[in-house]
Amino acid sequence: KNLIIDAATNKIFFKIIIDDKSYTSGYPNSRENFDKFVILLFKFLKENKIEIHEINNVFVNQGPGKFSGIRASISIVKALKFNNKLNLYGFNSEHIKHQNYDNIINLFNKGLLIKNLIIPQY
Repeated sequence: KNLIIDAATNKIFFKIIIDDKSYTSGYPNSRENFDKFVILLFKFLKENKIEIHEINNVFVNQGPGKFSGIRASISIVKALKFNNKLNLYGFNSEHIKHQNYDNIINLFNKGLLIKNLIIPQY
């Protein structure tokens, strides 16, 4: 089970990919939503009947993009990683073409994303 988080653009985007199924949700990239980022994430997981401990890999957009969104999402996934033993991978904004987040999984499957290496690009 894979979770993709992207807050580098004008939306906070969550996507879960489980085998051949996927679930997505988006929220405006605003100060108000940064303050409740974790609440939005857990609401998304609950709506899709997924527990955080069921997630194997988390992919987070490390930029370039909006400073606040990148900072908030990276901080939260790092905290979740330590508490839930998740594999954490960073990807770049240029890896996504036309909101096609499936490319992130393709890069992961090819071994092109480095585990636990997050380098923010603001």
